[in-house]
Amino acid sequence: MKIKQAFLQAFLPPLFLLYMIMEVNAQTRPISLHPDNPHYFLYNNKPAILVTSGEHYGAVININFDYVAYLDELESKGLNLTRTFTGSYVEPPGAFNISRNTLAPMPGKFLCPWKRSNEAGYAGGGNRFDLSQWDTAYFKRLKDFVATAESKGVMVELALFCPFYEDVQWSLSPMNGRNNINNIDNMIRTDVYTLDKNKGLLAVQDNLVRKIVIELKDFNNVLYEICNEPYFGGVTMKWQHHIADVISEAEKDFPAKHLITQNIANGFAKIENPNPAVSVFNFHYAWPPDAVAMNYHLNKAIGDNETGFRGNSDSTYRMEGWRFILAGGSLYNNLDYSFTDRNEKGTFKFPSTQPGGGSDSLRWQLSYLKRFMEGFNFIKMRPDSSLIRKASLRPAEASVLAEPGKQYAVYIYGQLPATFELMLPTGSYDLLWLDTKTGIYKNAQVARSSNGKVTISAPAYTADIALRIVRNK
Repeated sequence: MKIKQAFLQAFLPPLFLLYMIMEVNAQTRPISLHPDNPHYFLYNNKPAILVTSGEHYGAVININFDYVAYLDELESKGLNLTRTFTGSYVEPPGAFNISRNTLAPMPGKFLCPWKRSNEAGYAGGGNRFDLSQWDTAYFKRLKDFVATAESKGVMVELALFCPFYEDVQWSLSPMNGRNNINNIDNMIRTDVYTLDKNKGLLAVQDNLVRKIVIELKDFNNVLYEICNEPYFGGVTMKWQHHIADVISEAEKDFPAKHLITQNIANGFAKIENPNPAVSVFNFHYAWPPDAVAMNYHLNKAIGDNETGFRGNSDSTYRMEGWRFILAGGSLYNNLDYSFTDRNEKGTFKFPSTQPGGGSDSLRWQLSYLKRFMEGFNFIKMRPDSSLIRKASLRPAEASVLAEPGKQYAVYIYGQLPATFELMLPTGSYDLLWLDTKTGIYKNAQVARSSNGKVTISAPAYTADIALRIVRNK
């Protein structure tokens, strides 16, 4: 590479300049699917998976929230994703029994894309909105948030819209006719995200999407999610396809396009007739990770981009993350309730009645997952159930990614028997066990297979453990 650069610079200066431009452009493209294995990502010319434990989506719209301190915390753990809402949807305090909810700003602290008018009457306090004018302060904050995240290696999945689960959320939306001055007829909340019943709101939504896409066109760390949980609140599939088309049309002249993500279901579902514009299919609360196996054939990235309604225990979300990624997923986001305004480092001691969890220790544990995966050439790996005979594992279970005969990433949960069998092609392999709770490797072993299998034993552990296997000759 250096010889090529020196030759071009010395003898063909114009070609050298073109070469350098191409090199810069190649390194500044938005995050994309990896060309050699589109189940994973490519960012800054490096393979990537996205793992995080992030705040509840109010980082931009909640003026009280110090997003720099929050992003510093993610960076300190090596976590590389945050999920954020645009402000077309906002929650009241106490919604879903979440304490100090970042998506429920205090009165006067809600910032959204549309400018406030001079008319009083917004249900959340202050003046109503003008949906024909943009709030420059909002876009300044949005762009600074994304830029700060990019500087720290954090991707931003921007959820453009969210359904209105109950009337109370719809009553606070700037799109509700009672909250703006644009003479939009009142409608029921289940008609908002349709093509034929939204009484003029579709044009407002389209304009918002175009504006955001234009404003963020120069950022490489952005993914656009069409709509959070569109399987609630009357959101139609035709409307979702329409929004994907609006994103694509707005970016048609961009030299590189941003990824579009679609939220498919809670748990799992088989994706039928996928929109070709969508590159990432997301699920919520995906334990067990059946969504990956059911849709792996689509050759797109599959994510679990919201967890957090199964109690407070760190182990619940650590195990969900490990199992999902080791099943072939490439994006995992725990919903972390320890992040609030004034607790942007994730130090809020939430009550036990909180629907989910989040903590410093959990963020470390998820960072061990990310580092474990980054220790492999995971682009060459696929889910593989042939490494371990299930009968030899009982009562434990395992998820395996493999490049057969070369490298294996194994996650085991539940208690292993004293010994179990690995089905390894003939050769010699280095084995190393990882404590998923401390990030410490231990019990290095060498396994030699001469007849297609080896018998090994695991070190003592609690709840779960990971195993790295790499052929040494």
